[in-house]
Amino acid sequence: MATRQILMSNSNLSHVQIWGAMEQVHFFYRSFSVFRRTLALFFLSGLAGCGNVNISSMNAIGANITPIRQLTPQQNNTTVYIQGKIEKHIPLLNKHAYQLKDSTGSIVVLTNQTDLRVGSQVVFKGQLRYKSIPLAGQEQGGIYLEEK
Repeated sequence: MATRQILMSNSNLSHVQIWGAMEQVHFFYRSFSVFRRTLALFFLSGLAGCGNVNISSMNAIGANITPIRQLTPQQNNTTVYIQGKIEKHIPLLNKHAYQLKDSTGSIVVLTNQTDLRVGSQVVFKGQLRYKSIPLAGQEQGGIYLEEK
């Protein structure tokens, strides 16, 4: 209303011209508002995409998930994808270890990730490692995954 009064007092425009100008200004602001909302939604969806990779997105890009039972010491230093549920968190000095379990077995995963929760489903890509531990003449070593 104040804009219309200013336009009428400072010009020789008719009421029809003033209302036409007001409608154009209103359309511009409404379009700008829609643009801002769309831009905000775009940025928020981008931020949401920066979270941890979950199982469905890894399977969507065709990652070959290896069941834990199929991992062997002979595969030492090979890169594999594994998925499962985090059963236990083991904080270490410079890294974190998580015990990961799938329907075929469990394995320890070494990673720098600190925000993983017990009970969450995750996918890891890493190098399979084997640590030999001879104890009383018997091999007690095991395999683990080091995330890269």
